Parts: sequence; structure tokens; C-alpha cells
Amino acid sequence: MSETAEARLAAFVRRRSEADFRALYHALTPGMLGLAMRLCGGERASAEDIVQESWFRAVERMDRFEAPGSVVRWLNGFVVRCWSEARRATIREEATDAAVLDTLAPPDASAWSESPVLLQAVYSLPEGYRAVLVLHDVEGFTHAEIAERLGIDEGTSKSQLSRARRKLRERLSVSMENRE
Repeated sequence: MSETAEARLAAFVRRRSEADFRALYHALTPGMLGLAMRLCGGERASAEDIVQESWFRAVERMDRFEAPGSVVRWLNGFVVRCWSEARRATIREEATDAAVLDTLAPPDASAWSESPVLLQAVYSLPEGYRAVLVLHDVEGFTHAEIAERLGIDEGTSKSQLSRARRKLRERLSVSMENRE
């Protein structure tokens, strides 16, 4: 898929045609949305907003894309940055308006996983734990990349991952005990 995505990107940059962009968009948006959904704890509307903003930013920079990595990884970097910015904005808003917490909708568990128990356990993790777990264990980012993208220390990324995995094991263990 990566070679195909890179070829589609090159075609779009070369011709700037709507058809080339549609092909690129339809091939890569599902993966970007999956990442955004995991980062947003299953909040589909937020994830869709993040993906849309990511595409706006990426299109502005596509002619400068160099292929040291894959197009997918490059686009996922936009998703992570947009999510991080949205998270910071939300934290500022929540600090001034605590009523926002009452309006959060429960996550849509069917959106990207066939394992609702695992999905709910991941969504229930604190935001920092969830972000590092998803970026490292699901998306394959290194701790250095995570630290750069989230604006944290590499050691913080490592400790957050360790704590996230421990909490996830605890929550899955409790969930399994409740099912018996």
C-alpha cells in the first residue's frame, strides 16, 4: 500500500487533478480516521474533524514531501499534531468551563474494532496513556517520535506506555472476571 500511496501522492503533486486527489484521499483516509478514532477515545465527530484538518495541512505541504518514510506515516504525523493541538485547546476550554465534561458522548465502540471489551478498555485509559499506547503499540511510532509529536520527554513516553499497558491489563482482567 505504501508504494501505491506514494505513487498516488506523486501523481497528485504533478497534475493537481481532482481525480488524483480523490484516489489518494479514498486510499488513505480510512487509516487516518482509525488513528484519530483511537486517539480521540472513539469520539467520531472529533476524529473526523482531526482528519479533515490533517488533510488541509497535508495538501498545503505535499509538494515538499520527501520520501525518507512512507506517505502513510507522514500523514499520520499530521493526525497526531492536529489531535495534540485539539487536546490542548480542549484542556484550556475545560479549565474555564467545567460543564463541558457533562456533554461528552460515550464512545462509539463499533467504529473500528471487533473487540468491544478491548476497545472500551483502551478508551477508558487516561488520555496521555491512551495516546502513547496507540502511537507506540498500534501505529509503531518510536518513543523519540512520540515525544517529538506530543511535546513530551522520551522518558515520559516510556513511562506512560508502561503505565498504560499495566492499566489495560488490569481493566481487561476485571472485565474477564465479570464475564465469568
